[in-house]
Amino acid sequence: MANGGIIGPVNTISTGGNKVTSTTSTGSTTITTQPGTRIIQSLVVAGGGGGGYNVGGGGGAGGFRCGEISVCGATSYPITVGAGGAGSGDSAPRNGASGSNSVFGCTTATGGGGGAGYSCGSAGLSGGSGGGARGYTSCSPRAGGCGTACQGNDGGSLAAPKGVGGTGAGGGGAGGAGINSACVGSPKSGCVAGGPGLSSPINCTTYAAGGKGMADSSPGSAGSVNTGNGGDGGGNPNCGGAGGSGIVVVKELNKASGVWSMDTVYDQRLNDNWIVNYAYVDYMVVAGGGSGGRQYGGGGGAGGLLTSYCTPSNSLFLSSGPYAITVGGGGAGTPGNATGSNGTNSVFSTITSTGGGGGGYHTSSNGLLGGSGGGAGYGTSGGSGTAGQGNAGGNGAGCSAEYGAGGGGGAGAVGAVGSGAAGGNGGNGSASSITGSPVTYAGGGGGSIDTGGSYTSGAGGSGGGGTGDGNSSLTSGGNNTGGGGGGSRGVSTSGAGGPGIVIVRAPSGFNFTVAPGTNSTATTPGGCKTATFTVTGTLTIS
Repeated sequence: MANGGIIGPVNTISTGGNKVTSTTSTGSTTITTQPGTRIIQSLVVAGGGGGGYNVGGGGGAGGFRCGEISVCGATSYPITVGAGGAGSGDSAPRNGASGSNSVFGCTTATGGGGGAGYSCGSAGLSGGSGGGARGYTSCSPRAGGCGTACQGNDGGSLAAPKGVGGTGAGGGGAGGAGINSACVGSPKSGCVAGGPGLSSPINCTTYAAGGKGMADSSPGSAGSVNTGNGGDGGGNPNCGGAGGSGIVVVKELNKASGVWSMDTVYDQRLNDNWIVNYAYVDYMVVAGGGSGGRQYGGGGGAGGLLTSYCTPSNSLFLSSGPYAITVGGGGAGTPGNATGSNGTNSVFSTITSTGGGGGGYHTSSNGLLGGSGGGAGYGTSGGSGTAGQGNAGGNGAGCSAEYGAGGGGGAGAVGAVGSGAAGGNGGNGSASSITGSPVTYAGGGGGSIDTGGSYTSGAGGSGGGGTGDGNSSLTSGGNNTGGGGGGSRGVSTSGAGGPGIVIVRAPSGFNFTVAPGTNSTATTPGGCKTATFTVTGTLTIS
């Protein structure tokens, strides 16, 4: 065939911009693809099954289907999000109801099977994953429901002999079968776990876990909304929990792998759409932390933290080439009685994280606003954090005996309020696994206390926050954590803020080069490329 000089199959280029659309409302709707989209990655999770009544089995998880599908551009496709099945009540056969199917185009995920209830003839129902068997009973059947191939797993069965007590069995999950009930004897107590769920490669969220089988006196808990989790079985004698509703997630891919005609390559180049010119990258950008205040000084606020990795924030779609990266410095420690200094911003492409706020001092100044706000001096208020980047600093104790200053805010929590007996602790930071393993960044600095002895200076927040002055040694924010510095009670220079950090991550098909050599590149266990910047420099994507 004529294909521009290439012998072999001619592949399609998809330029969907990696746009992700999540549909969460139960019922039917449509999604319209973008004009350049030709390949999508879809996640379809059905509604989870409800739990059984009275020593009931856990509901099975909704079916979990994830894969790539060829589509047409600028075309509407039907979507249905399945509802979770109702939990059972005291009405024969006392099973939980099965969940409803979820659909995207031609892909259907099967609703999870309901868990068995306390009634002769009641068995776990089959579904995407099967419902768990009921507990104590003197008659058969005693089996869990079957899961659907490539969508889920079987519910657990009851192993105890007839007429002997046991908990309800766990519902099946997308990642494994429900646990069998092996507990025997009386009284019956406790619960049996459902099968685990699976993590979606689209958004790093876990879906479709089985419900627990129960035997205590508690009603069954419902599966979480838009997870497809099964509901827990009801205890003795209580109703089962409802299954969680499903979800449909569609990612319109940028993809070009294989063999193309020369005509196609030319046309894509001419229209500036040739996909290998672009990288879809995740980022974590942490600004420099603020320094602590001096003289009954508050802790410095952590540098602002912005990240797209495993968060709702969109990744960046960048062309190949060089990108300037700025790593913000920490605020300098204060030698005289004064407010701490703010850290400086960190920048990558369109992403700017704000430097942490300096700590306040005495009754003269509040903590400064920043990525996270600085903690207050003993008689003032903490600074505000920046929305989406950090939290506020803690207030001071007021005119109490030992002048406890507030802790600086962190990326994960507000700074603690100072008291008459303690400086406020810095707010905890936030963990990120963008490099392949979890590391915590952007903790707030601890507030000072006037004297030691039985009085406690504020501890730094997790993620590099410095310790406040008092009965502990004053410390600065951690290097390249964006942590806030500790506040000084007025004897020594306040703790400096920690410098920030920028980390970028891209799929395995791209390469990173960094300058200067102080910065580094690495490959994650899954093959993704990362670039870590501890000083200002240049990232080149190829």
